[in-house]
Amino acid sequence: MAVGTGRITLPDLRRFAVTRSLFTPTTLTRAFHKLGFVQADPIRAPARAQDLTLRHRVRHYRAGDLERRYPTLDVEEDFFVNYGFVPTAVQALMHPRAIASGWPAVRRQQAAALLAFVRERGAAHPREVDGHFSHGTVTNYWGGSSSATTHLLTDMHYRGLLRVARREGGIRIYAAHEHAAGPEGAAGRQAQVDQLVDVIVRTYAPLPGASLTGLVNRLRYGVPQWHGELKGALQRARHRLSHARVDGIDWYWPAAERLPGRAPDDLVRLLAPFDPVVWDRRRFALFWGWAYRFEAYTPASKRKLGYYALPLLWRDRVIGWGNVSVKNGTMQSDFGYVRSHPPRDRAFRRELDAEMDRMRMFLRPALAGPRRRSA
Repeated sequence: MAVGTGRITLPDLRRFAVTRSLFTPTTLTRAFHKLGFVQADPIRAPARAQDLTLRHRVRHYRAGDLERRYPTLDVEEDFFVNYGFVPTAVQALMHPRAIASGWPAVRRQQAAALLAFVRERGAAHPREVDGHFSHGTVTNYWGGSSSATTHLLTDMHYRGLLRVARREGGIRIYAAHEHAAGPEGAAGRQAQVDQLVDVIVRTYAPLPGASLTGLVNRLRYGVPQWHGELKGALQRARHRLSHARVDGIDWYWPAAERLPGRAPDDLVRLLAPFDPVVWDRRRFALFWGWAYRFEAYTPASKRKLGYYALPLLWRDRVIGWGNVSVKNGTMQSDFGYVRSHPPRDRAFRRELDAEMDRMRMFLRPALAGPRRRSA
């Protein structure tokens, strides 16, 4: 669905990106269904990425609420375009997940025995499983050593034989899982892939054409069995979605949504590195004119922003970044700005203080001493 390009500017798209993603805070369940996907990351600095993403979109959200409430939610941990959390209905679109590389006979036997063990107990901790089977160790993705049983559990989870029932201290507790039969025929496959593309667009729109292509290609991780369907799904999406050409770039967003004309809220927000507003680094540079880098895995001597720098959003502009940590029960923070200094607007200083108060409530640290001005 083409849109008249003369009416849409890059600032319009920027405002749209911010206001549609940072919707009025709602319940955790509704927030998940509005987002479609929340990327996960294990680093806690000052909280895990999924918590930092949800705190802006869920009323009265506190760090760890997702883990605490996960067993009661209609949400599953799984791989989509990255690893994270999706509504159960979205997960169902990706399974049964057929993997091109089959298991050798010994691996199949181990998986069958492990699955029977988990079924018998209802749910199992990896340490309990490893203690029973003692499969040894393997080299993990980072080159270190990890339990072969844990590796097999992870593989079985990806293949859909297991699900994450809950977490204990951040560790996945697994239960057996069965999926309904997949769609019949080419039309059924195409319909499900199209629905998954719509989830991508709902999460990350408006998207430059190159970013839409990249994200659809990343569905090969979520639906490896339909890798050959992705090219056609991308072509259908380009015709189905609303789109406009702005400054020589094609942009795409859900057909049912219209770009809002209202001004952004006078709010400061510290965003997670994987928040949908800032996730697409290509779009980030187009919207805000500078390159944000996630530097947690960059050697300390080469970092420019910080170990876990949080993009600092003021109204609809990312004007810098903040590093927040909790030490000895006290929240500490420092900020950097693209223009080397913060806005000289009283409203900004007031709203930055308000955001740091919200961060304190989110983290609930035992503060020591009086509150200090943030900027």
